[in-house]
Amino acid sequence: MLGRNANGLFWMNRYIERAENMARLVDAGLRLALTRTASSTDEWASVVVSAGVEYQFRQKHQDFTAATVSDFLLRDKANPSSVMSAIETARNNGRMVRTALTRETWESLNEAWMSMKRMLGAPIDERDLPRILDRIKRETALIRGALHGTQLRNEIFDFSQIGTFIERADNTARILDVKYYVLLPSVSWVGSSLDNYQWESILRSVAAHRSYRWIYDVEYKPTNIADFLILNSRMPRSLTFCYRNICESLDYLANAYGERQGCHDTAAATLTKLKVGSVKDVFDQGLHEFLVRFIGDNNLLGSQIAEEYRFV
Repeated sequence: MLGRNANGLFWMNRYIERAENMARLVDAGLRLALTRTASSTDEWASVVVSAGVEYQFRQKHQDFTAATVSDFLLRDKANPSSVMSAIETARNNGRMVRTALTRETWESLNEAWMSMKRMLGAPIDERDLPRILDRIKRETALIRGALHGTQLRNEIFDFSQIGTFIERADNTARILDVKYYVLLPSVSWVGSSLDNYQWESILRSVAAHRSYRWIYDVEYKPTNIADFLILNSRMPRSLTFCYRNICESLDYLANAYGERQGCHDTAAATLTKLKVGSVKDVFDQGLHEFLVRFIGDNNLLGSQIAEEYRFV
């Protein structure tokens, strides 16, 4: 496969995932802001920081509010990571590799783009925000379902999967970091009803609330939640699950092309750390520090894949 086509597939799927993930980050901020009886500035500020767009946000806005943050992360085309920018970039990449996609995959992507253009064309009423966030998540799920249901499992599918799971791992780490970065005002709140509600909100934002309860019942313990979202290999948005799929797709590429690259070893090393590590190890080094390090390593893997598979 030409590096240009691999690049288009990789980034098409990264941006589809990013569109959903931005909606999930806003959803996390919205749910967490509901726990405040006074100002919710810290919650919305933490969402912007975790999305990695604080500098760009401050160029346009002074205050971190539901209106300014949701508008910037959902609609603002000046923000390349906004939902509207992401789905448009995904569509442009999809159009570039149109002949590599099934008709169902392309049509679901194109229809999602048209739907979001209509939905995000005007400023969002805060009362409509939950409905719009659900709609964004539904549209991206339809694209993913079309791809999984119709796409041949060849290198086209492998580059698509790698893009999806690198982006998803980044998002899970960022959403988990939302909770631990600035939200808890005092150590005395740990274990309180507010603390528990915030953790529950994080689980709901990554579609993991019910599956978490199947394993841990209703005990919202930071160690259990971190274990679930970082180390549980059966949870579709955990870091371990993402890296298991990244490594599997990279192995398929190695078999198809008859050679391994440095990125194979990088991804395998990360997966090994996640498999042999424990949640105690994570908290011993500091959850925030672990997540920041992971996000950096994950970004480096994406760059390494682009270089070694000659994306242009």
